[in-house]
Amino acid sequence: MNNPDFINWLLEHYAVYILVLVRVAAFLFLMPVFSSKTIPVRVKAGTAFVMALVLTPVSPWGPDLLPSTPAGFVLLAVAELMSGMCLALMMRLVFAGLQTAGQMVSIQMGFSVANVMDPQTGTQSALLAQFVYTIALLLFLVSDGHLLILRCLHQSFEILGPGSFVPGARLSDIMLQMTREMFVLSIKILAPVMAILLFSQVALGILAKMVPQINMLIVSFGVNIALGLFFLGLSMQVFWPAMGKSLERCFRLMPAAMRVMAGG
Repeated sequence: MNNPDFINWLLEHYAVYILVLVRVAAFLFLMPVFSSKTIPVRVKAGTAFVMALVLTPVSPWGPDLLPSTPAGFVLLAVAELMSGMCLALMMRLVFAGLQTAGQMVSIQMGFSVANVMDPQTGTQSALLAQFVYTIALLLFLVSDGHLLILRCLHQSFEILGPGSFVPGARLSDIMLQMTREMFVLSIKILAPVMAILLFSQVALGILAKMVPQINMLIVSFGVNIALGLFFLGLSMQVFWPAMGKSLERCFRLMPAAMRVMAGG
């Protein structure tokens, strides 16, 4: 396709391009990694424009499927915005489970006041929560998870047509399943560390009764930090298996969620 033909095609399909851009932008701006505030907004916008330009020719949409009235087109754009946000939310719930695990372990170890600035969100987060989230992002990128996300995004245009977003009870059930997966993943990650820290507190309490001369408040700080970091390092062996199963479940549920949103 030469330049004049491409320009003519783009002028005919500009409305389709706008709808594709709305879904792609909503998905990219909320998905893990790309939603980081360390990435300039211009880079995000440029990437969304280019991806929408690439996906528009391969999408099964056509100008004949779109309404001719401005109000109808705005409703379609809102539906595409909701579709992209729902797909991105399912992926973010997996990483939210990891952050929850890091947050709980950090509080139990006594790091509740040692917050750091999270460059991903621009807000303060617990030290270990940021550490666990960074490890999860690295594993996600190494396992080509970002490529699977792009494949799901392309697949969404085949399953979920323009303006076919239908919120309902079945979609809520899928979101609840992903929310449950978030808490299950956090428990799998933090359960060994939390159990050890609980036994540590019980042992220190018994020791405080037996030897009241020891200042257990000061001793517990170092003991909890040492035990927490040691067993958190040991739990890293099951970090990827647990996270991988949650990601696999997420990628299985995303096509199902698309069909539900399409009214299937």
